[in-house]
Amino acid sequence: MNPQAKLISSLSLLLGTTLTISSNHWMMAWTGLEINTLAILPLISKSHHPRAIEASTKYFLTQATASTLLLFSSTTNAWFTGQWDITQLTHPTSCTLLTLAISMKLGLVPFHFWFPEVLQGSSLMTNLLLATIMKFPPTTLLFMTSSSLNPTLMSTLAIASAALGGWMGLNQTQIRKTLAFSSIAHLGWMTIILIYYPKLTLLTFYIYSLTTAAIFFTLNNINTLKLSTMMTAWTKTPSLAAMLMLVLLSLAGLPPLTGFLPKWMIIQELIKQELTTMATIITLLSLLGLFFYLRLAYCATITLPPNSVNYMKQWQINKPINMLTTTLTTLSIMLLPLSPMILSIP
Repeated sequence: MNPQAKLISSLSLLLGTTLTISSNHWMMAWTGLEINTLAILPLISKSHHPRAIEASTKYFLTQATASTLLLFSSTTNAWFTGQWDITQLTHPTSCTLLTLAISMKLGLVPFHFWFPEVLQGSSLMTNLLLATIMKFPPTTLLFMTSSSLNPTLMSTLAIASAALGGWMGLNQTQIRKTLAFSSIAHLGWMTIILIYYPKLTLLTFYIYSLTTAAIFFTLNNINTLKLSTMMTAWTKTPSLAAMLMLVLLSLAGLPPLTGFLPKWMIIQELIKQELTTMATIITLLSLLGLFFYLRLAYCATITLPPNSVNYMKQWQINKPINMLTTTLTTLSIMLLPLSPMILSIP
């Protein structure tokens, strides 16, 4: 890709994200979302492969539809209340339309169909942008309008996303699709607590982004896209494969690791709100995700493909491991002891 075009796309992503998260007017937020959509399209289609072109077309159509619905929601609210302020979303129809629009942008069930296909047709670094940075502006809009949203609708979308993300991730052999369904399941955890404790949604998103970034950087270093090629990672980079196993288990939410913190706090807050049944359901649904995370970790460290003895002595790596990968991996594994300090931040 042309360096100038990549620079323009990157700066446009930064501009669109900043514009959306810092605006109080619906038109400015909508403008930022549109800039983000147009900026990510060249990065998705940069390989000029038919699958990448298909992914960029699906992404554009979905995001354009969601943006139109969001603009219609804000216009309806302004028509009935005279308010363009994001925090003054009070009309019931506008709240429902906004929830559907943001759900489509994020990839929540039942608007999730585009997300695995787009990730499958994109490169790993573009997948990282789609799974983290591109989800931040819509999540911020949900955060700012959390007091106006319908709890029943949000809880239904959350439980459906956690269930489908777990079920659909079980039979995947492509790592990008597996991580796409993992993202859908984590969105369910973020959405279920949004009404009751919005700051916890942002904390969950930050830790999910940190862990996902560590996984994508590691996969990019070992050049792995499928489970069959992940089995060779141990013979080439044993230390990196072992760290990848721990990061995957952290994303699954196992207790000693960083990923356990948001799930632990979400369950605790749901019980405080006397929603024990909901907490039990979403906790049981997370076991589905735990299964395919364990399968990925098993393939990365324990399973070896049938090869000759000489092949087992390949200890070199094609790409040097940069400091960013090491830092992200360490934080995504060992941040749990610092949780009291994280929770004390206002």
